[in-house]
Amino acid sequence: MEPFEKKIWLSSPTMHGEELKYITQAYETNWMSTVGENINEVERTAQEYIGCKHTVALSAGTAALHLAVKLAGVKHGDYVFCSDMTFAATVNPVVYEGGIPIFIDSERDTWNMDPQALEKAFELYPDVKVVVVANLYGTPAKLDEIKDICDKHHAILIEDAAESLGAIYKGKQTGTFGNYNVISFNGNKIITGSSGGMLLTDNEEAANKARKWSTQSREAAPWYQHEELGYNYRMSNVIAGVVRGQFKYLDEHIAQKKAIYQRYKEGFKDLPVTMNPFIEDIMEPNYWLSCLLINKKAMCKQVRSENETLYIDEPGKSCPSEILETLTKYNAEGRPIWKPMHMQPIYVTNPFVTRHGNGRAQSNAYIKGEVVDVGMDIFNRGLCLPSDNKMTIEEQEAIIEIVKECFK
Repeated sequence: MEPFEKKIWLSSPTMHGEELKYITQAYETNWMSTVGENINEVERTAQEYIGCKHTVALSAGTAALHLAVKLAGVKHGDYVFCSDMTFAATVNPVVYEGGIPIFIDSERDTWNMDPQALEKAFELYPDVKVVVVANLYGTPAKLDEIKDICDKHHAILIEDAAESLGAIYKGKQTGTFGNYNVISFNGNKIITGSSGGMLLTDNEEAANKARKWSTQSREAAPWYQHEELGYNYRMSNVIAGVVRGQFKYLDEHIAQKKAIYQRYKEGFKDLPVTMNPFIEDIMEPNYWLSCLLINKKAMCKQVRSENETLYIDEPGKSCPSEILETLTKYNAEGRPIWKPMHMQPIYVTNPFVTRHGNGRAQSNAYIKGEVVDVGMDIFNRGLCLPSDNKMTIEEQEAIIEIVKECFK
């Protein structure tokens, strides 16, 4: 098989042309900064689609997470429970405010924060008052269980729905379960503004605070008056024009991503692998990224350092490193699973909790035959497949054959 002439991306922007109309409108009306009709419409559309009362359009999902952490009252030295297997942007805003992340292990059913581990964490650290949960790769966490645990311990829940816009949990859109919630319009997300994000909340006072903080905390005075720290976090009216043009295609993009996931699942049915899981009766992911998990017995030998990888090819077996290298050879983009935060050099001394207790004390341990560190196990055996919704069926079938060859 020859390499793809045109690169197959992991997940690139899918534009429709309508975005240009709203960008041009911003240009022609000269509303090029952080106020304008596009921003107003994007906030209104998100409220209606997601079902939240208040939205604040911001420059990035990370900016929204930072303001959520600030709204939650995190102060210097405060412990905060955070999803472990996620992108660093979920966690870094806690540190912006001087907080100390405590990482909560993943569970098998959704690869998201394990409610049992969260309950164990509250036993170990009963004074924690903020929890940040991420919905990995577009799949909702067990949000009702996590919310119930937070309520029981009088903790504020921040839901990082950056990857899960349009996903549904028990009949409700993600981005509605926390006290403060976040979505992202980054270039590789299910819809995009090239950048941008949004804070979602039902609390009007919190929304007004976030809006003020995002515009350098200017006071209502005839001059530039500042009484508290502010940030330059408001979304541009030009970026909002892109998001405004994209929003009407969200359901279409989700349907395309779902078809990609289902084709992979069917194509790999005879391989010793499984797809990233979800609980069918209670959740509908947005299928942002399709991921693969190789069965333990089908793993060839693989070693990873902080920045290099080595594997030994074995007949009938493969590993993420081999598959990713092979995809690259054919001009297709895959990606490793998010490396768990508790294994990142910047956070390697932070506490880490599994459902069995202190994860640091049980490193590489097995309890009743089960790997204690679930997130690290998924990282070692998993990978993200090319999931671009502009990929043709023929191109995806070729990707499936490339992966199959790795197991021969």
